[in-house]
Amino acid sequence: MVKQRPQKVLEKLYVGILLVIFGGIVLHAPLSVGFGALFPNFNLEIKAWKEVLMAANSVVAVILLYQKKQFKLLREPIIVAIGAYIALHLLLLISFNNGLTASVSGLFIDLRYLLFFVLVYLAIKMWPDCRNCFVKVGLIGSLIVVIFAFLQVFVLPKDILKYIGYNLNTIAPFMTVDQNMDFIRINSTLRGPNPLGAYIVIVLSAVLAFVLNMKFKNDKKITVILSILVVCGLIALWFSYSRSALLAFAVSVIIVLVISLYRKLSLKQGAVIGGLLVTIVGILGILTASGNHFISNVLLHSNPNGDTSINSNEGHVNSLKSGFSLMIRQPFGAGVGSTGSASLSGDKPLIIENQYLFIAHEAGWLGLILFLSIYSLVVVKLWKKRTDWLALGVLAGGVGLAIIGLMLPVWVDDMVSIIWWGLAAVIIGGDYVKSKIKQKSA
Repeated sequence: MVKQRPQKVLEKLYVGILLVIFGGIVLHAPLSVGFGALFPNFNLEIKAWKEVLMAANSVVAVILLYQKKQFKLLREPIIVAIGAYIALHLLLLISFNNGLTASVSGLFIDLRYLLFFVLVYLAIKMWPDCRNCFVKVGLIGSLIVVIFAFLQVFVLPKDILKYIGYNLNTIAPFMTVDQNMDFIRINSTLRGPNPLGAYIVIVLSAVLAFVLNMKFKNDKKITVILSILVVCGLIALWFSYSRSALLAFAVSVIIVLVISLYRKLSLKQGAVIGGLLVTIVGILGILTASGNHFISNVLLHSNPNGDTSINSNEGHVNSLKSGFSLMIRQPFGAGVGSTGSASLSGDKPLIIENQYLFIAHEAGWLGLILFLSIYSLVVVKLWKKRTDWLALGVLAGGVGLAIIGLMLPVWVDDMVSIIWWGLAAVIIGGDYVKSKIKQKSA
């Protein structure tokens, strides 16, 4: 047996760790809750498994860049911008005292997905063939999420997750729309219904882009997989009852359709599709005006027969007002760990239900400008590669997530952020090669 060179071992270790994070993140919530219940003294360490692996892999990355003489990759604009964003957070960490636990937690939440982006980007730059591995692992993960969501809706007891430690002190096994038991909101394997809805936006955007841009008519296996993803994904999206995700999904679908079909459709066909969209919007408007039960409860969160003291709309509005006021008064922010779940470990807990105000509160105006610059660079690069079905799906999903960010701190959820930014890095870091599916069918 031929011994592998140390560099080859490091390369496999580096890529392997990234795939473990990318694949394992879909089970992070149930595993962290379950093992946290078994080993309560190591709860924080269990939750931080992915950050620990990223930190270790960062060291491996430096070694590999040195061995392969590829430090020039770190000078690329998007990597430099992320480096500046990280440096700002480290400066804020020592400039504000929000408590050790809150600061460390906040640092993880703010930077983990960007660090993962950099690590995946470097991997794809050095080994372009890794793309297929990430796509396959992402596909398996998405099947796990949507199938479990399907089972939650139609087969399993609504509180099934309580048996592995889900409760009000960890993660609620299920939620409701404004405490209305007629509308149960599922989690699947994520931390809650809103992250589930956001994740499904990514999955369904990619599936739609694949269907419209690839040829797979004779591949029954692919057809079955796509059918499962579409049917179970739509069920998961619906029963998440996430208004922001429904809006994001609608926008992402329109983006994929327009980019995929604008050269293929005649003016008449385009008018028909536009008419259908207008009709759908009109029907929703009529249902809203007529006081439809579903519209009133799920979309408007206004139940005329329920307890009017339980309404999330007012909470969203108050959070936005408070967050905007704080942003205006604090151009330098309040430091890392000053808002969100991290702040619950400090002296001044604060929840801001807007991703951009969240960043401004943590990192000030400069931090918000840097983040928007990073996101814009990613979106522009995805746009340039839009002939790649995966790039198109991730682009559309990313725009949808940006819309969700107006109503929720969408990048705070580790699964959603790591999946999207990881896929973005896979696309941006390498050149698209037509898959065997299309080559065989051509």
